[in-house]
Amino acid sequence: MPKPMPRINRLERELHLRQLQVRRLLQMTQAINNNVAADDLFQMYRAFLRSELGVNEMALIVRESEHDDEWQLATSIGLDEAELATAIDYSTDLAEIKRPGLIDRYDHPLFSHFEHVVPVLHKERPIAYIFIGSFEDEDNMFERVQIITTISNVIAVAIENKRLFRRQIEQERLEADLDLGAKVQAMLIPKELPVNDFYELSAIYRPKLGVGGDYFDYREFVDGKLVFCIGDFTGKGVSAALLMANFQANFHTLIRKRGNLHEFVTEINESVYRITDGERFVTFFVAEYDRESHLLRYVNAGHPPAVLVGENTFQLLDKGTTVLGSIDRLPVLEVGEVSLPPQALIVTYTDGLTDLQSTAGETFEEEILHQFARRQHSRSASSFNANLLDKLEEFRQGEAYPDDLTILTCRIFGD
Repeated sequence: MPKPMPRINRLERELHLRQLQVRRLLQMTQAINNNVAADDLFQMYRAFLRSELGVNEMALIVRESEHDDEWQLATSIGLDEAELATAIDYSTDLAEIKRPGLIDRYDHPLFSHFEHVVPVLHKERPIAYIFIGSFEDEDNMFERVQIITTISNVIAVAIENKRLFRRQIEQERLEADLDLGAKVQAMLIPKELPVNDFYELSAIYRPKLGVGGDYFDYREFVDGKLVFCIGDFTGKGVSAALLMANFQANFHTLIRKRGNLHEFVTEINESVYRITDGERFVTFFVAEYDRESHLLRYVNAGHPPAVLVGENTFQLLDKGTTVLGSIDRLPVLEVGEVSLPPQALIVTYTDGLTDLQSTAGETFEEEILHQFARRQHSRSASSFNANLLDKLEEFRQGEAYPDDLTILTCRIFGD
């Protein structure tokens, strides 16, 4: 039976441990202040526990994200990390641990390796757990566990602060991205729309996050023709805005060539495909109105069908092709042609309209829009849009718009 350690020796040993604790705390604090990488902090932590405190088995598990069920094994001593990481569902196991203490479960692949567990709390929320096994010698075990707890708290809080800082940086980058995208997009969306004796255009444009994937545009020609379009790009932020900027440039360049709509849509599809290599696409509706012949030619490229309504006319403009940009050559492309009735109204929109929900969970289905358009077909484009917006506000009853919302309405004044 070993002789008890003399009191003076115990005091010297405790003093040595305290001095060691202070030195390591200072070293790690300096490393944290110098913004040392997390992996280097874990290495310092591991080396201290192994070489200077004589820990044989240890595992430090830290929070991976702000979600309560995402954890990772940060570092360990005396364990097969690969086996341990794949064998354990941390979210379930850690939820059982409420306070520091001895481990009394030995039938578990994590708990069976250790004797002590210490949760690390940050603002009353667990951010890490330290599991401690045996030591090379059993002297001053309580003091050693206390030192490990203190050091672990410092490391875990530092790592949590790094994670929160990274999230703040990512949020700031996202906000900067959205702000830049909004500025780019503001330059692309027409500020004014034409109103004359022959036609009127009016739009509702509400990007969900200040910058979205919706787009509309128009072009007037001296021979009296009007071309107008609406589209919905995949993606958000700067990437969508830059794709939209390129698309707008191609729209105006290609439409000025004064070819037919078949050639125009074929070429603009190829331009989108070249830019995105098929990884992005746009749903698109484009129409050309000829006031001399009173004909409307159009192509619907995977977009919600535009609504054409008159006194005794109702038609969905759905002829066309698939979405633009997903493939280099469109397999089928049909140009629709309609002889317009007098006082025709054409309503184009993006799917943010039909995705809108009421508080009861009902969606603003296409049939609701169709019935509304039939009742309101004699109004001007601006009056129609104002009434439709009132209808949407009444329908959603305070529910948020789930997506970008764009409506482009064209009133044709016939003979």
